[in-house]
Amino acid sequence: MKGLLIKSPWIELIFQGKKTWEIRGSNTSIRGKIALIKSGTSHILGTVDVVDSKRLTLDKYEKSEQFHCISGNNKFQAPYKRIHAWVLENPQRFKEPVPYQHPQGAVIWVNLKDMKEEARCYLMKR
Repeated sequence: MKGLLIKSPWIELIFQGKKTWEIRGSNTSIRGKIALIKSGTSHILGTVDVVDSKRLTLDKYEKSEQFHCISGNNKFQAPYKRIHAWVLENPQRFKEPVPYQHPQGAVIWVNLKDMKEEARCYLMKR
């Protein structure tokens, strides 16, 4: 399983079901259930399904605030040279965060295959 690092307040908005597009500067081919990791905590807070990844024009990005929740001055500045929306569904927040060992240098994705067996089983049950 892969884990995606997300900063606050975005991770909370995903779990609330308000943010259904994660805006990134590249496409992803990853689909299915992934873990959501709150940046800077070394804790997995829950899971979400990645169902699509699509490139956006600046115009489409600016008109899609209801999906990505980026508003105000930030919305009208292109966050990346190429804008991609990673489409998310079925957010599930755990009752208790699951700790994991954060690998040095990981800034977007974390490969969770090396995590302790009991933590991996916990994630897979969700």
